Amino acid sequence: MTVMTTIGVPTEIKTDEYRVALTPSGVRELTDHGHRVLVQAGAGAGSQIADADYEAQGAVVVADVDSVFAEADLIVKVKEPQPEEVARLRPEHVLFTYLHLAADAELTLGLMASKATCIAYETVTDLRGRLPLLAPMSEVAGKIAAQAGAFMLEKPLGGRGLLLGGVPGVAAGKVMIIGGGVVGQNAAEIAIGMGAEVYVYDRSIDRLRELDVLLNGRCSTCFASAVELEQRLPEMDLIVGAVLIHGAKAPRVVTREQLAMMKRNAVMVDVSIDQGGCFETSRPTTHSDPTYEVDGVTHYCVANMPGAVPVTSTYALTNATMPYVVKLADGGVAALRDDAGFKEGLNVCGGRVTYAPVAEAVGVEACAPEAALAA
Repeated sequence: MTVMTTIGVPTEIKTDEYRVALTPSGVRELTDHGHRVLVQAGAGAGSQIADADYEAQGAVVVADVDSVFAEADLIVKVKEPQPEEVARLRPEHVLFTYLHLAADAELTLGLMASKATCIAYETVTDLRGRLPLLAPMSEVAGKIAAQAGAFMLEKPLGGRGLLLGGVPGVAAGKVMIIGGGVVGQNAAEIAIGMGAEVYVYDRSIDRLRELDVLLNGRCSTCFASAVELEQRLPEMDLIVGAVLIHGAKAPRVVTREQLAMMKRNAVMVDVSIDQGGCFETSRPTTHSDPTYEVDGVTHYCVANMPGAVPVTSTYALTNATMPYVVKLADGGVAALRDDAGFKEGLNVCGGRVTYAPVAEAVGVEACAPEAALAA
C-alpha cells in the first residue's frame, strides 16, 4: 500500500528564473496516487500557470515558502537551492532538482550539512546511459545558444555587426560548436537554419557520423583536436561551448591565450557554464546582464538559459521528470534501490557525497550510494 507523501513546490528564487517544477497535470497525477501537493503561491506565474490551475487539480496553495519546507517530505525544484533554501532543508527531506554540484563546493558542503537526501536531475541515467532529465533542457539551451549568439553579434550588443546568415552577395558568418551532444546538435540545427556556415567538433567519430546523417550533411563535422581548434578559431564569428562530462566539472577547451587568435568582437556562448564552464574566461551571468568582454571577445554565459523561455521549458522539463517524481512519492528513497539509473541521480545523502565525480571535484571522500541509503 502506498503511503501518502507530501510534495512541496516552492517558487524559484534564482535570478531571472521563471520555470516551475510541477504543472497542474503533475499535481493531478500525484493526487490520483493519493499524495498531497503543496504549491507556494505564485510559483507558476512565470510559466503562465495560475494558482487556481493548481487548486483545480487538487493542490493546496500556501502563502509562503516556510510552509512548503515545513510540511513537505519531497521538495521538487528546477534550479539548485539558494542559500536561504539550503538553510530550510532537514535530514528527513528528499530534494529533487538540478544541482550541478561539481562546480559549486559551497553548495555541496551546505547540502552535506543539511543531511537531506539530494537527487540531481542531471545525473539520472536511462537504460542506454543517456541523461533523460537533462536532455530536454539541453535541447532548449542549444537552440537558445544559437539564437542568443546571433543576437549578440549585432553591433549595439557589442558584437562584430554581422548578420549570421549573410545575404546574397555577402558571406554568412561562421559558427564553431564544440561538443556534439544534445546541446551541440540543437545549436547546429538553429545555426544551419539561420544560414550560417557551421562546424561541429567532437572527439567521438561515431557521434560525428551520426550528426552528419542527422544534419543531412549541411555542416562540417570535425574531430576536436587542439590543433584543429586553433586552426579554425581565427575564422569564427560565433563559438558555442557544449561540452559535458556526466556530473563532472566541464573541461577547458578554449584558453585565454587562444582568445588572441579570434576576431575582435566575436561571440562565445558557454552552455557548459552550470558545470563550471568550458572556456577559461567564462563566469556565470544572468539574463538581466548576460554578457561581458574579455580581450575584445564577447562572452555570453547565462547559467540558466532555458529559464528565459519558461512556457516551453517548464513543460519540456516536467514531461521528463514526472514519472520519477511519482516513483519517489510512491516508494520514497527505496525507489532508487530498484532502479540503477535513478540511483545514479543520488548526489548527497546523510551528509555524504554519493556521486564520485562531484566528490572528486569538491575534494571530499565519496560514499557508495547503497551504503548511504542503508545508513
